[in-house]
Order: sequence, then C-alpha cells, then structure tokens
Amino acid sequence: MITSTRRVSPDKSEVRIAFSLDNTSDVQDEEELSQTFPDLEQRLQPVPPCVSLRESVQVYKEHCRMAREFHQVKHEIAVLEDRKRKMLAELVEDEKVAMEIARLEEEFRHLTEENRTLVTVHNERAQQLKRLCLTNPSRQDSS
Repeated sequence: MITSTRRVSPDKSEVRIAFSLDNTSDVQDEEELSQTFPDLEQRLQPVPPCVSLRESVQVYKEHCRMAREFHQVKHEIAVLEDRKRKMLAELVEDEKVAMEIARLEEEFRHLTEENRTLVTVHNERAQQLKRLCLTNPSRQDSS
C-alpha cells in the first residue's frame, strides 16, 4: 500500500491518498462490479470502482446498497399505492351501500306509516259497515 499526503494549496487542508498496486480488493466477484439497477436513471447508476482503491470499492458497495434499498422502498410504495387504490374503491362501494341502506330505511318508514294509515282506514270502514248493517237489517235481507 502506498500512501501520500499532500497540501494542494497553502490555504487548503492536507489531502491523503492511499492506493495499492497489488491485485487484492474488497470486490470478490466480477458480478459485484456489473450490478445494474433498472429502477435508477442512467446517471444514478453505480459506477464500477477503481478496484485498487479500497475507498472506491467501499463507496461503490454503499452506492449499490442504497440502490437496492431504493428499489425495495419503491416496491413498497407501489404495494401501498395499490392497497390504497383498493381501499378507496371499497370505501366508494361502502358509501354506495350506506346510501342504499339509508334510502331503503326511509322507504320502509314511509311504507310502514302508509300501512298504519291503511289499516286504520280499513278498521274504520269495517266498523262503519258493521254499524250500517245493524241499522239497516232489511236491506241486508233483500240483497
């Protein structure tokens, strides 16, 4: 490992550069270097690291981890949006059912009241008919 520390300009802090000329690296597999993330725009895709620089490999791995996390979060958002859409559809359907129930309850109240009125009128007419039959028995005999 070769390490060098330099001051770029007098008013800037020192910059430390470290690199190795041997072929060992934190990237064990060529597959790790060729990861692509279809959900990411091209400009946001992880750039393969300089394998001789450990920091470059670490940045690349972190970038890949963040891209996988982004994909997972994007998938979770899609699942939640789908669930929201379904729940809103159920809510609309429930509201329609609730309106229909309210309409039917109102119709039931109206028909119940109409039935009470008709029963009352029927009973009154039956009583009236009975009184008429009692007061005019001769008419009943002639018919």
